[in-house]
Amino acid sequence: MFSLHSSKDFLLILFSVCALSSSINSQPTYNYHFCFDQSNETFNAYYQSNLTVLLEFLSSKASQNYSFYNESSNIGIYALFLCRGDVSNSTCQTCVSYAIRDITTRCPSNKSAIIWYDQCMLRYSDLNFFGQAQTSPLFLMYNTQNTTSPDQANLFARSQLSSLIEGANKTDMLFSTAEQKLTIDGGTSVTGYGLVQCTRDIDGGSCGECLSVLLETGQKCCESKIGWRISGPNCFLRYEAYSFTEPPPPPPQLQLPPSQPVPVAPQPLPDDNGGKKTTKTVIIAISTIASIAVVAALFGFWFYKYSGGRKHEEERDTSQEIPLQSNFPRLRSIQLTDSGMHVRNVDDSGEMLYFDLSTILTATNNFSEVNKLGEGGFGPVYKGLINGKETAIKRLSMKSKQGLEEFKNEVILIAKLQHNSLVRLLGCCSEGDEQILVYEYMANTSLDAFLFDPKKCKELDWAKRINIVNGIAKGLQYLHEDSRLKIIHRDMKASNVLLDDEMNPKISDFGTARMFGRNQIEANTIRIVGTYGYMAPEYAMEGLFSIKSDVYSFGILMLEIISGKRNSGFYHPERAQSLPSYVWRLWNEGKGVELIDQTIVDTCPISEALRLIHIALLCIQEDPNDRPTMSRVLLMLASKSINLPQPLAPPFSVGRLILSDQSTTTGTGTGFVISDQSSTSASG
Repeated sequence: MFSLHSSKDFLLILFSVCALSSSINSQPTYNYHFCFDQSNETFNAYYQSNLTVLLEFLSSKASQNYSFYNESSNIGIYALFLCRGDVSNSTCQTCVSYAIRDITTRCPSNKSAIIWYDQCMLRYSDLNFFGQAQTSPLFLMYNTQNTTSPDQANLFARSQLSSLIEGANKTDMLFSTAEQKLTIDGGTSVTGYGLVQCTRDIDGGSCGECLSVLLETGQKCCESKIGWRISGPNCFLRYEAYSFTEPPPPPPQLQLPPSQPVPVAPQPLPDDNGGKKTTKTVIIAISTIASIAVVAALFGFWFYKYSGGRKHEEERDTSQEIPLQSNFPRLRSIQLTDSGMHVRNVDDSGEMLYFDLSTILTATNNFSEVNKLGEGGFGPVYKGLINGKETAIKRLSMKSKQGLEEFKNEVILIAKLQHNSLVRLLGCCSEGDEQILVYEYMANTSLDAFLFDPKKCKELDWAKRINIVNGIAKGLQYLHEDSRLKIIHRDMKASNVLLDDEMNPKISDFGTARMFGRNQIEANTIRIVGTYGYMAPEYAMEGLFSIKSDVYSFGILMLEIISGKRNSGFYHPERAQSLPSYVWRLWNEGKGVELIDQTIVDTCPISEALRLIHIALLCIQEDPNDRPTMSRVLLMLASKSINLPQPLAPPFSVGRLILSDQSTTTGTGTGFVISDQSSTSASG
């Protein structure tokens, strides 16, 4: 723990760092928004669920460096985003993320909405607007300062913007920007900065017409102003007396050989026009660098003084330390690395919490049977109350085959992951023989508790099942493609999907997960972990696993959610068929509707249910190369405009004769963690 004095110093330095960071990393600038409804259909939870999936899909496209993207969902929701043509990929991604969060807050129950920022715009509707150049609604802003020569300035602006419009409709980006100088009455020289752009779902001709309408509207209102902008659903233009575009990234600097001295550029001589400006630029640059250096030095001094410098002092006497909260349990923090865990006695808010065993025992009433929620392969799970907050506490069983390695694996991996569809690990405890994980509490336990219960399954209507499917898909897509790690879960099944109080799914149990390098395709192991019935054939039979292994498990899980039938229930000798073979037979006989759970068959959209069965069959095809990625699955779930290919036959049985607890190394792998010494295959 910190002393009171060191806490104040740290907070002061932290405040300085945050203040400096906030000036560097600015948020996108909000302009305006409209909320409206274009149809008589009501906004409901089903529409909300589909809209959320669609908007998150658009967000993922922005993170993949798309500056424009439009897509529709399978229930007829249409959405697009457009980033200004001059902004960077990171600015675009940030702006789209803000826009999605902002518009759903500002228009929580509207089926159509549009929002504009300086750097991007976002729009969605339940009516198809793709390919239609619309000029309503419009949003207009102008500078309150008037120009001294309105007639000249107005002609100049019209000429410059007209030229940009003509140039933009001939480019693939439908974007153009330029600056132009003008000498007005009295010999004063001014520079005008213009920018025009259209959404790329319309053609060049429509773009030109759209921008021309905006130009006429803007000129009528703002001819005496030194700057103005006007935005519509499909096009926008802006004219200012100052530069507002984002500069291009600087070219990479050449590194000089070490033996050569770095030449010093001669200091520019001030002149009558530029001397003051140069001095100001140099002062600002130096002061900024100096500020960063000072903050860094202060932080280093603080770290040395209160971490390293006081190390021996703390070991001699800790009685003078003041707790951050007198009623808070004694905590330590864990520094996580790919090679293991290191427990420290300092509470660091950036790291996961370490709980003393005494705190765990108090929270669970000494692991009372009354507090027990259930038991899995890792061991029993208890409900606990820590600091007034309900938690789920997972205790490693002494008989567990998973052991300490998978305890470490889960801590190391899940602490680095942040997503709404992943269960949140709050902390852990490791004392003596006790290995304990502390999670956020999920009020509705796991999916299998509802799905396969004859009474509880009725609570899972079609809308909830669709929401669960989409949530799981988003979680897996994040693990495979969007997280800073590349994670293969390896044990996706209904009991590892937890449900919160609103029945939203969260993927849990990362004890068997594996982290891949970014260029790695697959890995091989002879230590097979997971659950038969959900395992991909190449993994169960040959030990090969990849992201497509998780896709197979997701496909099986989809079939269970649609049918209400447990896959493992088909593994009885007298039945002589698996769930995949049963589904494949019904599908080829044109009887797919018979697979739908009888509790929902009368209330769910049959065509949508059959489409989900189709997608599930694509996920469980025998050859992993034929299975879609999770990002493709999300797209197929969200967009009815995507034609689905015909699925190939799934494997009808999955088995393995020999299991071993020891893995052998037949190759090398770098950039990822596989604790069972699996062999790897990489591309590039």
